[in-house]
Amino acid sequence: MSRRIALSVVAGVVVLGGAGAFALAYAGDQDPSPALAHSAVRYTAPDGGRDGSLSFTTEVSAPSGVRNLKVLAWPEKSEFAKKPLTAKDMAEVESATCTPAGGHTVRCVYKGGMTAADVASSTHGTWHIAVLATAKDGHTTLDTKAADFTLA
Repeated sequence: MSRRIALSVVAGVVVLGGAGAFALAYAGDQDPSPALAHSAVRYTAPDGGRDGSLSFTTEVSAPSGVRNLKVLAWPEKSEFAKKPLTAKDMAEVESATCTPAGGHTVRCVYKGGMTAADVASSTHGTWHIAVLATAKDGHTTLDTKAADFTLA
């Protein structure tokens, strides 16, 4: 084998080995926890005998896929302001409806109605939307203030 061919083979092995090491390092750095993006809330107050509504949307991505998204609206002036929400607190709350959005991402929507009586008996002021996203592999992400709205 000529010296030029041997050097080309060695250079090729070094380049391919470096690319493989980079790919493995990148794959190892990928966070398995679900990630939230584009979260938004819309609150419409009851008016003229019509019920109001609360709608929350977000996109959730996880390398293993997304199992579910739990959603809870809570007033800023509540016990959760003193003692923060935990994943255990979120276990029994309602789930959002999630649909595929490409790759390992889903778009989740939570909708709830609010009557005039609901609003009258609720704490007025700032409310937060807490979400617990669970990946198919069991990793979770808890965001206790994913979005805010004002109940007036």
